[in-house]
Amino acid sequence: MSAAPPNASPAHLFPTLALAERAPAKVNLTLRVLGRRADGYHELSSLVAFAGTGDRLALLPGNDLALHLDGPGAGALAADPDNLVLRAARALAEWVPGLRLGRFTLLKRLPVAAGIGGGSADAAAALRLLARANGIAADDPRLAGAALATGSDVPACLYGRSCLMEGRGESLTPVALPRFGAVLVNPGVPVSTADIFRALAIPPGTRHGVTSPFPAGAPRGALLDWLRAEPNDLEAPARTLVPVLDEVEAALRATPGAELVRMSGSGATMFALYENCRVAAGAARIVAGAHPAWWVKSTVLG
Repeated sequence: MSAAPPNASPAHLFPTLALAERAPAKVNLTLRVLGRRADGYHELSSLVAFAGTGDRLALLPGNDLALHLDGPGAGALAADPDNLVLRAARALAEWVPGLRLGRFTLLKRLPVAAGIGGGSADAAAALRLLARANGIAADDPRLAGAALATGSDVPACLYGRSCLMEGRGESLTPVALPRFGAVLVNPGVPVSTADIFRALAIPPGTRHGVTSPFPAGAPRGALLDWLRAEPNDLEAPARTLVPVLDEVEAALRATPGAELVRMSGSGATMFALYENCRVAAGAARIVAGAHPAWWVKSTVLG
């Protein structure tokens, strides 16, 4: 992997002949942990939506595999020789003999280890780019196989639209969601997903908990009521390990128009939902003004 020169231009980062894909942030509107399978993976049920903000990935097709990093999050990834983009490419190469690879350029805008699927979204974008470069259909099962081999969140990110994600992440059911204005806030504290799940201390082979059916076709108010009743089961252990989440929640709840405040994934990013983008943008300005060291992003979900 390499980092970009300080004065790198967009043209340098994304050459004319490169293919490009967005890698939108994944937001877990709900996340239930229903048990732990005998193979050690946790059994999940999560309503997933994708944001209008994210990373950007480009591929200049070629014979070799390489990754070039740029953007505000590049420094946090530079020390990792096995970035999920490279892992996804290698996984697909195992499914597709003779796969044409190339040089990836990742513009890393999302915070790292933040519970919004940044790395998984990047991996999914890499799979889409390689599919385009190799004439592989978007619904080719080899893409889904490589996605799941790369990580549990990658299949949902490969799908890239609102869905119910179940099992360890391999079962996806499309859902229709209304558009929400949203604010994402990360206090700059990376969180280990493994540590959060370990704190749950669920023995393998254990099944517990239930989730209520998704209210398909329900009006916006009824959907919000359902969301409020379906929590993120990882939030309690995350708050123990990352106490600043209490402060993030309080800051979001204090904003006018906040309809739901919750942690996404394993944290430490929290989100708030609003009636529309205008209200969300006003809330983001309030939070960013009070906490300039935090990563604060106004966006849209749904």
